[in-house]
Formats: sequence, C-alpha cells, structure tokens
Amino acid sequence: MQILWLDTIDSTNSEALRRLPELASGTVLSAREQTAGRGQRGNSWFTEAGKNLTFSIVLKWEAGAFPVRDAHWLNYLSSYVVLQFLADHGVQAQVKWPNDIYVGRRKICGMLIENTLGTAGLAASVVGIGLNVNQTVFPQLANATSMALCTGTGLDLEPALEELTARFERALPLLFAPQLFQSYSAHLFQKGVQARYHDLLTDRTYTGIIQGVEADGRLRIRDLDTAEDRLYRFKEVGYIL
Repeated sequence: MQILWLDTIDSTNSEALRRLPELASGTVLSAREQTAGRGQRGNSWFTEAGKNLTFSIVLKWEAGAFPVRDAHWLNYLSSYVVLQFLADHGVQAQVKWPNDIYVGRRKICGMLIENTLGTAGLAASVVGIGLNVNQTVFPQLANATSMALCTGTGLDLEPALEELTARFERALPLLFAPQLFQSYSAHLFQKGVQARYHDLLTDRTYTGIIQGVEADGRLRIRDLDTAEDRLYRFKEVGYIL
C-alpha cells in the first residue's frame, strides 16, 4: 500500500472521496492533524494533532466482485486487522457493533466506511480508521482511551501505520472468509451480557443480551422484557453505556 502523509486536512475520508478518481486502489491517506474528522452517525472525531493515527484506505473493486448486500464484510475485515494489531502491542480489545473498538468500556478506535456504487455492486470503498495511540487526555470524550493509556508506552506513528496497513493488505485475500466472521463474533462487545439498549425504531429502552450477528450483518439482541429476539441494522439500536 502507498501511504501519503498530509500535514493538515479536514477529514481523510472526505479528502479520499474528493480525490477518488485519481487515487489507485491501496492508497492510504494519513493526516498528522485532522480538523473535522467524521465518525459514525454523523458524529465528529476529536483527536490531538500528532498523537494518533487518522487515516483512510482506498479500495477499488472489479465490477460485480463485491455485492452491495455484502458490504458489512468490510466491518469484519477492518475489525480483524485492528484487533490483531492491538493484541500484538499488548492491548486486548472487542468490537462494539458494527465497527467501534473498545477496551473494557472505553473506546480506542472508531471507523467510518463509505462506499460508492457501480453498475454491479460496490465500485470503491474508503475505510476510515481513527486509532488513539499516544494521546492521554481526552477533554471532549468521556469514555476514550488509547494504546499509551493501556500499556504505559507510546508508539512512533509512521512505523505503526506501515505495520497496520501491511496487515490490512495481507488480510484482504481473506475477505468473505469464515475466519473473519468467526473472529468478529468471538470479540463482540457485551455478547452474552445483560445490558441496556435503546430501540431507535420504537423509541423504547429495554434490558437485553446480545446473541450475535446474523449472516447479513444484523445484530441479534434477546429482549429480556418481552423474551423476544430483535434484529437490527445500523442506526436502529443504541447502546446505553
């Protein structure tokens, strides 16, 4: 993968999408400072300049090679890579569905995956990853953590990004392989644990237990108040932490 370092940019995902026609598949845009980082659900991603990894990977697909219905596999792939990277650096983490990475009840990594459509499936994907590495104070984020806080040591960002993107490149042939789904399921945050959830479709809060993820990417939660299983797509359920 070719890594392009940018000193200051609004958002690496936004820049990747702006430059998508000219960027080759496998290009990585990484920002030393990101002034308007974007997260899931339209949230902002706050990061201290020069302390963390904020980058986007451009992937382009052959026509018909990546059906739109299978887009959730990019969550599995990206989570698999980040979890392995963290584990090898002494940080044991889990995936908060669909693709936030947590250590305990604190967020260490967020992802924003944006796709463009072709005539027969996905044409391109931009995998945006924000990983807290060396930052130790998070004044705007109450539940954040970082690799430095977890391990007591920091990392040199450029070699860390080279390692992480090399792992991603090696994992790409595993896309749609069962082991990605198995790893994702095994590391699912709050799986098998009673917790509170908010059903955004019905505006109802209840106690439930995450059972797992369906083949189509939906989250299955057993509603303990009604003894029914509920299936959710992205933006249909919220965690109460």
